[in-house]
Amino acid sequence: MTDLTGRTALVTGGSSGNGRAIALALGRAGASVVVADLRPEPRESGVPTAEQLQAEGHQALFVRCDVADEAAMVSAVEATRSFGDLDVMVNNAGVLHLAPITELSCEDFDRIHAVNARGTFLGCREAARVMVARGHGTIVNVASVAALRGARGYAAYAASKGAVTAMTRALAAELGPAGVRVNCLVPGYVDTAMTRADIATEDKVASSAERIPIRRVGRPDDMAAAVLFLADHRASGFLHGSSVVVDGGISAVL
Repeated sequence: MTDLTGRTALVTGGSSGNGRAIALALGRAGASVVVADLRPEPRESGVPTAEQLQAEGHQALFVRCDVADEAAMVSAVEATRSFGDLDVMVNNAGVLHLAPITELSCEDFDRIHAVNARGTFLGCREAARVMVARGHGTIVNVASVAALRGARGYAAYAASKGAVTAMTRALAAELGPAGVRVNCLVPGYVDTAMTRADIATEDKVASSAERIPIRRVGRPDDMAAAVLFLADHRASGFLHGSSVVVDGGISAVL
């Protein structure tokens, strides 16, 4: 069982979907968690993540953060000092917008890259500034199986997530000698509000499951379990610069 007692974690995009599940899992494993998001989870859809952790007796706080904004990311990392120096950085925040290349606007392309690629860069940079000085730490970037497989309408999103996987490898080479591990989680189709808003109906969820070898779509808890593994030095201390694909096997088939 993962024990992160005494560790401090920052999860971007932590108010909903995969980020919420990841933040809850880290907190329940003993970490103090800073939940960073552009907006807190609406109360009508459930208790906000940080408040949920607090109610369970864990240390947590929410900070408003646009990950594409440099000053906001600096402030989010600084907020972790409320609990201690940053040990685990999870760059999860992302946006999805699907469009044929002939209809994709420069504004949409730039927005996707600002959040998915620039936001990950800023999170990695600010975390590295803390972790390198201390000589240890773990960064988990969240990409997508879209970076590995082609699909219609995904040009901008796939390119942004491909940047995340490439950045992970480069930072592994750069930060490993300083004691900082960097890995990448590569989710497949996960049933979250974001994916449903852009691509899913109940019929689409069902048809997606039929194409996945394990015969179900992913759940946020599946992603959280993988992040717990990557965050635990005892379990994954020699795993570095890797893209850990958690997709039910979809990338293994044509």
